[in-house]
Parts: sequence; C-alpha cells; structure tokens
Amino acid sequence: MKLSRLTRSGSAKIHACNGEDRWVCLPDEFQSLRLVELLGQGHRKAIDEVLRKQPRADVPANGLDTAASVAGEGGDIWGAGLNYRGHAKDLDAAQPVSGPGSYLRPTGCLIANGEDIHLPRQSKRVTAEGELGLVIGTRCKNVARENWRDAVVAVTTVLDMTAEDVIRENPRYIPWAKGFDTFCSIGPSLVSIDTFAPDELKTLRVSTVRNGETIASAQVSEMRYDLGFLVEYFSAGRTLLPGTVICTGTPGAAAIEAGDTVEAMVEQVGHLSHNVK
Repeated sequence: MKLSRLTRSGSAKIHACNGEDRWVCLPDEFQSLRLVELLGQGHRKAIDEVLRKQPRADVPANGLDTAASVAGEGGDIWGAGLNYRGHAKDLDAAQPVSGPGSYLRPTGCLIANGEDIHLPRQSKRVTAEGELGLVIGTRCKNVARENWRDAVVAVTTVLDMTAEDVIRENPRYIPWAKGFDTFCSIGPSLVSIDTFAPDELKTLRVSTVRNGETIASAQVSEMRYDLGFLVEYFSAGRTLLPGTVICTGTPGAAAIEAGDTVEAMVEQVGHLSHNVK
C-alpha cells in the first residue's frame, strides 16, 4: 500500500493506492490521522475496502508532482553520512569504521514535491543527494539489527541538500549546513514495508539526477552499513517516535546552481523533482 498527501480543492488530502498507481482520496474519518497510523494493521482493512469500492482513480496521473511532504507529522529526521562506498570516494573522505556519519535536521527545512529549492547566501556550494528513507512506525528503542523491519512501517524517497563548503570548512557544522529552508524533500508517498520481500530492498537503485543527467546511482546493497544496522544504530540508547525518518545515505551528490532541476529517484519507491532558485 502507498499513502500520500495530494492537493484537492486547495488543501492536501490523504490518498491511498494499492497497485496500478490508482490513487483514491480517503473519506473524512481518515483525514485527521497521521500517515504512519494509517499504515498500521488497525486501518489497513478499512482502507482496502475503500479502494475496492472505488475502482477508478479520482486524481490525475501527475497528482504526485505537487504532493506534500510525508515527514513532519512527528518524530525526528536522522541522516547517515558517507554510507555508500562510492560517495566517500567522491568526497575524498574516509568512511567511519564504528558507524556511519550522522546528523539530526529540523523539520522546518521540509518542502513539498515540486516546490523550489532556494540557495542560501551563506553558502557558495550546495549539493543535492538522492536517498532512500526509512519511516519508523512504532515507538521503539534499542532495536536489534535482525528485527529492524518490526520498527519500520514504510520507505520513501529523500532529496537532501547540503551546504558542502561549510562542512569542508568544519565537519562539526553538519546540522547547520543541512538545516536551511527548502533543504529537504521527503516523499512523495509512503510505501508500506510489507510491499517488499526481506531481501528485495537491497536490489533497489537510488539515483541523484541533475538537469536530466544521472550524476550518481547505486543499489542499496552498496551501502557500507545496511538498513538493519542503521535502525539499530539510530535507536541505540534513544527512543524513536512514530514518523521518524532515517535517511540512509546517498550514492553521490550533485552540485546545484540557480536554474537547475534536481531529482531523487528510488526504484519502486518514488520520484522527487525540484527547480533551484
């Protein structure tokens, strides 16, 4: 199952999809709930029934182009840095040996799919990175690596911006360099984790695209620290709330300038696209 917030009559309404990209607006009784709640087993049967009774889509095929962010309903946004071997080489940096680089970013930097990215005057080199995101579905702490799927309710696509020159000056500035307005897009939908077999996520390809050119692309299997490790790592000693997003790293970054179009693509998960101002 997929869930998204699509614009209808000037406001974002929760829509569901269960195969064939047929998106249906859910009835009012579902609209006050969070997306991660709706993906729980308590609501799945009711949503399936709504989809069964409405055989035709009630939004245009391009409805995801302006979908609201699927994050920001609760929980934090954690990120793993230098997690793909190729990206570490691009930056001429050594990968950490005890765990990935990490950061915590504010929700105020989130934008909807299709909204403009505004380059801040405080940076001369901003990069964009396509990533796979894991969405926590239950309050959890100290999740064992082998049980990571019990904590994750969905996956999504992330486009992560960074003031790279700031980090090169001082790596301690990572949260500041990633927290500018319009510096993160998460969506355009949530895809329930049970859509994928246990090993299927490893085969998905994550790509960063600039002006139609693929700048970097790799399968999830090319991560140094796998998805189970990341859930264990970020939940160790701390409580993760439902709605928390773990951004799992990028295969490579694209330097962006005003006038560019930048995209993040994750196979079978989602596609984000933004113009740069």
